[in-house]
Amino acid sequence: MTFRAAVLGHPISHSKSPALHRAAYARLGVEIDYTAIDVTVPDLPAFMETVRGEPGWRGLSVTMPLKTAMVSEVDEVRGVAGILGVVNTVVFEADGTSVRRIGYNTDVAGIVNAVRHAGVVAAPTAVILGGGGTSAAAIAALKDLGAPSADVFVRDTGRAAEARAASAGVGLPIRVLPLAGAAAAMAAADVVISTLPPRGADALADELAGLRAATPGVLLDVAYDPWPSRIASVWQDGGGAVVPGLEMLLYQAVEQVRFFSGLGDDVTADVIDVMCDAVGAPRRVF
Repeated sequence: MTFRAAVLGHPISHSKSPALHRAAYARLGVEIDYTAIDVTVPDLPAFMETVRGEPGWRGLSVTMPLKTAMVSEVDEVRGVAGILGVVNTVVFEADGTSVRRIGYNTDVAGIVNAVRHAGVVAAPTAVILGGGGTSAAAIAALKDLGAPSADVFVRDTGRAAEARAASAGVGLPIRVLPLAGAAAAMAAADVVISTLPPRGADALADELAGLRAATPGVLLDVAYDPWPSRIASVWQDGGGAVVPGLEMLLYQAVEQVRFFSGLGDDVTADVIDVMCDAVGAPRRVF
């Protein structure tokens, strides 16, 4: 039997998740047909009701703008996803004669592993750009990385509810500040995580370039198309290490493959290598 899995979002045609997952399942010898499906927030309840009645589903990868809405569409939320109120992974779990849909968040592990791979310092001073669902995962990741606090820069300080909830949930103090003041703080930080959409940080990149300041820390820009982003180029010119969003995508996808395949820790370095090859990313050095 060929099982099914998919990435959901809107828009979704640009997603590299199918390439990552298909490469992994081919290497593992697991028959999972992984596709991309365009689903909007209003359409999500009907879609989830449809898949409930279809056999063979193993999992769903969930991207923007569905990560918060998915919390209400699963039967149970586990781990950090429950603390954050953000689900990016749905696992179909057999429960006797029925199947339960379990929500997880693998974005946190994706950020932690991507930033660690870049060599971030212990107890880093931290800046986050953006206050939505991915910023919540960034806050949890910074807690795991040992950051004592984080400054979260947003366009509208009155609309950072997800970031504030994540801060309270994981116990990492944050300050929510206007995006206009972010450039100098970025240059001084050990780690910067931009959760802004593609080109969303371009104006800020120009401001940072105008400061002509060194940027010795690590920048993770979760946007990966187009690449390099303007903010990534400016950061690298300042001497800092740049982590493309593709790295985060890779590491969170590894966790999803472990769930969807049911093979857990058997998803090892050789599988990660073929996933890297599938999207043109450098192979890992373990």
